[in-house]
Amino acid sequence: MAELGVNEHHQNEVVSYMRFARFKRGMCLKTVDSCFQDLKDSRLVEETFTVDEVIDMLDGLQSVVHSEVESELINTTYTNVLLLRQLFSQAEKWYLKLQTDVSDLENRELLDQVAEFEKSEYTSSNKKSTADPIKPKLAPLNEGGSELLNKTVAHLQEENEKLKTRLKTIETQATAALDEKSKLEKSLRDLQMIQGDQKNNANQDITELENKVAALKSQFEKTLNDTTANQKFLEEDLVTTKHDLLKVQDQLSTAEKELEKKFQQTAAYRNMKEILTKKNEQIKDLRRKLSK
Repeated sequence: MAELGVNEHHQNEVVSYMRFARFKRGMCLKTVDSCFQDLKDSRLVEETFTVDEVIDMLDGLQSVVHSEVESELINTTYTNVLLLRQLFSQAEKWYLKLQTDVSDLENRELLDQVAEFEKSEYTSSNKKSTADPIKPKLAPLNEGGSELLNKTVAHLQEENEKLKTRLKTIETQATAALDEKSKLEKSLRDLQMIQGDQKNNANQDITELENKVAALKSQFEKTLNDTTANQKFLEEDLVTTKHDLLKVQDQLSTAEKELEKKFQQTAAYRNMKEILTKKNEQIKDLRRKLSK
């Protein structure tokens, strides 16, 4: 394994990309330097400047440098996307799915390792370049690719056998399901026939029940009418009885008054009344004596 943890071929590809990135970085730095040089040549022609003039020159320089750096960063992003597209396209030819870990792009240890690799690659005079400076695209075929293709074919053949076995199983299950469906349909028809017979019997039972309910209703209405008539007769009889009672009570009161009147006219009543009058006089005399 090489210093970056990849094989020699892939390390050569990395060196080629780093040369390209180094070249683009140098061009960007030259562009920034030219921005400052242009400012020196075009604006710094006088010995003294006011604060406003200095601020104006710095704002203009900031705008130009910002635009150049932003453009270069965007271009670098697009370049990386194209590089990833090449790798993914080659991987898809062999039915591979590559994955990336974006968190590793900010791993300081790995970044230092890449920086050390670049330094050793371009500062050592004994380092022999093993990659061409310009490659239109990565090679799609190699020994590893052929081996991978054979493995892929074997895997697909195995999957094909599995699918055939599964297809036979599904066909068997489908046949069993059709048989079961036929049995269920027959059972359903039998059940519908039974339900039809039960429905007819139920309709007959309902008719008989309705007749019984109608008879009971008629009997209840007759009983209710008889009860109403009987209640009316009892109410009338009660009123008559009350009148007779009041009449008897009036006759009894009259008889009591006549009896009392006759009793007051008897000799015994008069004697008793005279005795009570004398007793009352005696009691009054005694009270007068006691009061004295």
